[in-house]
Amino acid sequence: MIEWLDSRENHEHGQEPGAARSSWGLGRMRRLLQLLGSPHAAVPVVHVAGTKGKGSTVAMLAAMLRASGYREGCYLSPHVERVEERICVGGRPIPSRDLVQAWQRVLPAVESMDRSAARRGGKGPTWFEIMTAMAFDHFARQSLAVVVLETGLGGRLDATNVVRPLLSVITSIGLDHMDLLGRTVGRIATEKAGIIKRSRPVVSGAVQPAARRSIREVATARRSRLLEIGRDFSYRCRPVAEIAKNRFSPRQYEVEVRLPLEAGLPDAGGREVSRLRAVVGMPGRHQAANAAVAIVAAGLLGPLGFPVSAAACRRGLAGPRLPARMEQVAVKPVIVIDAAHNTASMQALVATLIEAGGSRSGRRVLLFAASRDKPAAEMLAEAARWAERIVLTGYAGRRASDPRRLLEAIAAGGPPAEVVENSAEGLHRARQLAGAGGVVCVAGSFFLASEVRGLLEAVEER
Repeated sequence: MIEWLDSRENHEHGQEPGAARSSWGLGRMRRLLQLLGSPHAAVPVVHVAGTKGKGSTVAMLAAMLRASGYREGCYLSPHVERVEERICVGGRPIPSRDLVQAWQRVLPAVESMDRSAARRGGKGPTWFEIMTAMAFDHFARQSLAVVVLETGLGGRLDATNVVRPLLSVITSIGLDHMDLLGRTVGRIATEKAGIIKRSRPVVSGAVQPAARRSIREVATARRSRLLEIGRDFSYRCRPVAEIAKNRFSPRQYEVEVRLPLEAGLPDAGGREVSRLRAVVGMPGRHQAANAAVAIVAAGLLGPLGFPVSAAACRRGLAGPRLPARMEQVAVKPVIVIDAAHNTASMQALVATLIEAGGSRSGRRVLLFAASRDKPAAEMLAEAARWAERIVLTGYAGRRASDPRRLLEAIAAGGPPAEVVENSAEGLHRARQLAGAGGVVCVAGSFFLASEVRGLLEAVEER
C-alpha cells in the first residue's frame, strides 16, 4: 500500500516546477468522495488552517473534546514517522490493518478516476487526496461525535476543504509555501481563510494587520461571525515553574483566557465562566496562544450542540503531545527534535530553547536541514541567537536543499558551521560537538525530524 501511495503525485514531497500549481484544486477530491458515497458528510467537523500552530491547536481541541466524553477523530499532517499518525480516533493513530482496509475501499474509485483521467490526458487523485479520502472513509465508520480536521496546505484549494464545518479555526499566519499561496502575508491569509463557510463562525489567532484584514474580508463576505484574538478574546500567560539551574528544562505555561460572551464554558455548577485558567502541557510561550484559540473554539461548540466544560478544557490542555514539537528524545547530550520549518516557527523554537537554559558543561548545537523552497537564511539567522555550533545536512528526498548552499546562507559573524553528507553523520557529529553535557536541537524540516527519530529508535532497538 505505502509503495503504491508513494507512486502518486505528492505536493508534500515536491514536484517539477509548475506541476503542483497546475493540478491543485477541489474537483478531483469532490469526484472521489462522490464515488465513495460522500463519507465527509457523515460526521460533524471543526476545520483548522494556519501557517504555524495548527497541528498543536488540533491536538488540544481534540483532547478537550475527548475529556468531555466525546468520541472524536482528528486528521493531522504531515506525519513524522508513520502515515498512521495522520488519522486518529480517541487520541490513538489508526491501526495499520484499518488503514489498509480504508485504502482497499478507496482504491476502486481511484483506479476508475485514473482511467478516466488518462483518456483526457490528465492525472488521477494525488497522494494527499487519497489519504484524505481514506481518513473520511475511516471516520464515517467509527461512530464519532466530531472530527477535528487540519488542512494540509493552504485552505481554499486544500483537499480537506470539501466539508461544511461546525466552525472554522485559523491559527497564526506567516510566510510559507509562497510559490502556491502568495508572496505576502495578506494573500496567504486569504488562502487560509478559504475554509470559512457561509454563516458558520470562525476563530482567528492571526495577529499581523495584513492577515487580519484579509480574514475579516472573507468572513464579512460570507456573513460569518469572526472572533479575533486581541479583539474579541485575549490571553495572558506565565511560566509554571522556575528553570532548574544548570539543567535543560523547557518551560510550560499557565494561560488565562478572557472568553467572549458566546464562547462561555460551564463550570462544575453549570454556570458559564468568562475566564479560564489552565496549564498547557506543550512547552513554550507560543503554545499559550494556540491554547487560547483552542479554548475559544471549544466554547463556541457548546451552542452548536457539543458543550465542553471548563474542567474538560483544563484536563485536555494538560495532556496532548505531538512528535517533533519540542520533543526531548535523549539526555546525554540532550536531544530535542522540532519540526520548525519556516521563520515564524523557528522564532518560537529559539525562544523556547533560550528559556529552557541548559548545562554549562557542553555546547548548544543545531542540526539543520531545509527544503529548497524555505527561507533558510532567515531561519538560520534566528537559530544563531541560540546555537554555538551548526551542523548542516540534508535528508532523503528531492525537496532537500544542498547543505553546501545552506552554508552560503549563514550570515557572516554567525556561529561556526560545517557540512555533513546525511542525517546519520549529522547526528553523530552534533553529539560530538555538544558533548555529554550539551544540547542538540534538530530542526528545519519535518523530513529531517523523521529521519533522526528513526535513527534514534533504531539504536534503542539494538
